[in-house]
Amino acid sequence: MTQFAYQSDTRFLKVAATAAPQPYAVAGISWDGSTTNRPGARFGPRAIRTASHMLCDGVHPLFDVTPDGQLDDVGDLPLPNTSLSGMREAMTPMVDALIRRHHMAWLGGDHSITLPLLRCYRRWLGQPLAVIHFDAHCDTWEDHFGEPSGHGTWVYEAIQEGLVIKECTLQLGIRSAGVREAREYVREQGGLIFDARSLRGLESADQLAPVLGAIRDRLAAHGHPPVYLTLDIDALDPAFAPGTGTPEPGGLTTNQVFTVLEELAGLPFVGMDCVEVAPPYDHAELSSYAAARFVWTYLCGCIARGAWRAP
Repeated sequence: MTQFAYQSDTRFLKVAATAAPQPYAVAGISWDGSTTNRPGARFGPRAIRTASHMLCDGVHPLFDVTPDGQLDDVGDLPLPNTSLSGMREAMTPMVDALIRRHHMAWLGGDHSITLPLLRCYRRWLGQPLAVIHFDAHCDTWEDHFGEPSGHGTWVYEAIQEGLVIKECTLQLGIRSAGVREAREYVREQGGLIFDARSLRGLESADQLAPVLGAIRDRLAAHGHPPVYLTLDIDALDPAFAPGTGTPEPGGLTTNQVFTVLEELAGLPFVGMDCVEVAPPYDHAELSSYAAARFVWTYLCGCIARGAWRAP
């Protein structure tokens, strides 16, 4: 069996405390102190791990590989749960150590975790990253309901801090209400936005070819920089992922996300996160199952195509 597992659920990873580190790893960041609607994403890592038990033998039907034997689970990072700044300060040294040891997939948690992750990757790589961002929300607000930072500000902050390449900030699935300045911020900085409306009815590789081609061309034009993937589960329509804090009707299908992940597997990815899974609002674990499959597909794609590594 191949699943994400931790502590009592150890079938996925078969981790021994003295075992040599595997090239890939997953870790949970159980934080939801920055949600603006319904809390509950702190329980996301546990739910994603449990859902991953349905991966059977774990061999991907497209890539024909499995993470089994190449993947560690380091558990959930021990973090404060009442202070955003305290959480980010505490996670930084742990993230710094892990990204030097493994190619990481991070299980959120709300989307405020992505900013400190990008800070760590930027410092480690010594260069800004390209970002592929699945989301219903643009996350480009300049403040978080009067607070300086939150799960809806991280894109704005990452661009302002030079953590990402503005022109290689690529958003898919955006559709939430918002002022024009926020909705268009990434585009006006030179990035690309493929909103949910423009993606309606496009699911296969052939149908999504213009989108996929535009992403590849943009990365090629900037010298194929390292790529970070951040996948907010609310990019999916609530029919596919009801278990999230801020659901937005009119979203992507699971097929659309799978097609993009599969077709872009050859990009120089350095890590990814999957965030905003909130099990208290889920139905039949649909959101958790989708998240587990997305993370597994990402990992299998990296294994099959050869993940980028720092020189």
